[in-house]
Amino acid sequence: MEKRKLGRSGLEIAPLVLGGNVFRWTADAKTSYALLDTFVDRGFNCVDTADVYSIWVDGHQGGESEGIIGDWLQQTGKRNKIVIATKVGGDMRGFGKGLSKEHILRSAEASLKRLKTDYIDLYQAHFDDPATPLEETLEAFDSLVKSGKVRAIGASNYVASRLDEALSTSRAKGFTPFTCLQPHYNLVNRSLFEGALQELCLAEGLGVIPYYALAAGFLTGKYRSTKDLEGSARAGSVYHYLDPRGLDILAELDKIAARLNASVTQISLAWLLAQKGVTAPIVSATSLAQLEDLMWSVDIKLDKEALRRLDLVSA
Repeated sequence: MEKRKLGRSGLEIAPLVLGGNVFRWTADAKTSYALLDTFVDRGFNCVDTADVYSIWVDGHQGGESEGIIGDWLQQTGKRNKIVIATKVGGDMRGFGKGLSKEHILRSAEASLKRLKTDYIDLYQAHFDDPATPLEETLEAFDSLVKSGKVRAIGASNYVASRLDEALSTSRAKGFTPFTCLQPHYNLVNRSLFEGALQELCLAEGLGVIPYYALAAGFLTGKYRSTKDLEGSARAGSVYHYLDPRGLDILAELDKIAARLNASVTQISLAWLLAQKGVTAPIVSATSLAQLEDLMWSVDIKLDKEALRRLDLVSA
């Protein structure tokens, strides 16, 4: 399996990252373990999660996804085969939120305990926290790296100006810098990343692991009308894509998929993998059949005409 350097972090990952947001949510524990086993056995090695996954589910407190990964690691002993990426800063309700030094350090210890590991490979700021000075946040991350509890740090959901400020602050203070960005980026939502943010990542040599790579399932082609959304846990995230532009994108994906004997899912991910600066999209699956479809996407290389058509229809 091809491995790509994750920016200047020293980490190397396969071209797809397994999203752990579904663990113990839309994928029960047994299914989650099977997904992890299959993913790693096929040569992929990076799993992304967050302390808040899946606090939005009734009866959950956060940490459920990390707990699944930790139990799986304990059962399988495969710690040296995976790169664990988790995040801090989301609202853990009674436990706290944000990127203060105190909260980051407490949260890191809690994540390490749930993950049943001595270190986190990539620890990411889940959301920017304007209420906390960047220097305080970066000092906390730096201390975790220097203590050996974290190998590299990254940012998620940062705009270009704040990411640039964070990188400048790290340089000025001698702190460990962000080496990776996790942006919202896919074929139907390009504007949040393309432009200043993408250019900054390229200039600074940051790794990029986009989330919502398949637009909450819309770019798999299974949602073509509001009727298809009935009973779906992701209906609220997909509904706004069902407009003329979104349907035009699906139509173009259908044509290219037919020509290349591939699935719409695979073409959507192949487009993302072809974009400048992208290291590995984050993808989630709730069944082994879905995961199999996702994993084949790394073998597809889109020709210039396919890329041109998709760029045009999604502009």
